[in-house]
Amino acid sequence: MLMATITLRPGKERPVLQHHPWVFSGAIDRVQGRPERGAVVEVHAASGEWLARGCWSAGSQIRARLFTWNPDEPVDGALLRRRIERAVEGRRRLRLLAEDGACRLVYAESDGLPGLVVDHYAGFLVVQLLTQAMTARAADVVQTLITVLAPRGVYERSDADIRDKEGLPSASGVLWGEAPPERLKVRLPGNVWQEVDLRGGQKTGAYLDQAFNRLRVAAYCTGADVLDCFCYTGGFTLAAAHAGAGVITAVDSSEPALEMLRVGLAASNVTTPVEIVSADVFRLLRRYREEGRRFDSIILDPPKFAHAQSQVERATRGYKDINLLAMQLLRPGGILATFSCSGLVPAELFQKVIFGAALDARREAQVIERLAQSPDHPVLLTFPESDYLKGLICRVW
Repeated sequence: MLMATITLRPGKERPVLQHHPWVFSGAIDRVQGRPERGAVVEVHAASGEWLARGCWSAGSQIRARLFTWNPDEPVDGALLRRRIERAVEGRRRLRLLAEDGACRLVYAESDGLPGLVVDHYAGFLVVQLLTQAMTARAADVVQTLITVLAPRGVYERSDADIRDKEGLPSASGVLWGEAPPERLKVRLPGNVWQEVDLRGGQKTGAYLDQAFNRLRVAAYCTGADVLDCFCYTGGFTLAAAHAGAGVITAVDSSEPALEMLRVGLAASNVTTPVEIVSADVFRLLRRYREEGRRFDSIILDPPKFAHAQSQVERATRGYKDINLLAMQLLRPGGILATFSCSGLVPAELFQKVIFGAALDARREAQVIERLAQSPDHPVLLTFPESDYLKGLICRVW
């Protein structure tokens, strides 16, 4: 059976030649053949030169996702296995894959597998099949994961927004083996134990991309009066407590997440006093300002503020607001650890926002560390979109 062929418009071949894995609909001049959803397609330049091979996403703005630039390499089950094995071996070499731990094993385009995310949690694998191509190859993916990793169970959490853009419904449930328990205890870097919810928690159950950042931030919290905002299930709170924080106030608007934090604190035998507050962070920071509350360290790890380019301006206003308020609540010489997971807000813009917040707060701020996503979320140099998490640790005077 002949594969369909995508021919690009003149001048649109450069990203493909540079191994960027996305082909947008606007770059396509014509399609020869009628590719089915998720089918393998060949990509040609306007001159007719063969460029790459990928998979078709009917109706998506990203019309094709590229897997190989080698004309002799088919996109098949063998390729999936090679790429998954390579990704897993990369984590093993970094000593990130522990039996009782948690880490990202496959990070989509960054691991040469567009549309596939696989996370490991204490023997269970959580899979996100985010594209038409990966959904069509679910059986091959699961069988490879079983063979390579021998997990207790494989659970699907294909509930990310990208599924809507791919014309796919949300999907979740057991794909193979045991169903994960409602609450699972995992060991994170620094020997910090945390309760995770693989079935209904954020992302695939936890924010694994912050695992090592929590240790860096916690290093500034020893003996400190700490305010952890948007704490979710308490990753930063637990790390700060293990580092010997004096007292911690942990804030989030999700009561189920806070309940998991309570369980995590009990399971970790934390002796640091922790005040758990269920509230809207923006409103609470204003209230604390009015009350004259002051802290030695403040952590801001909000959810994504910009999901589309049209939301970037609003997102920057939100980042400025919370950072300005946080600076007003810090004692002189205090530490502000602030993050943005909005990929559409680049690091340079984020730093400008923090600069503007410092000016309006009439505080001086020094950047003493720059942080990024954990090493199990590698950034593919030909795919800058994989670099989304940015953080600054600032000393505020």
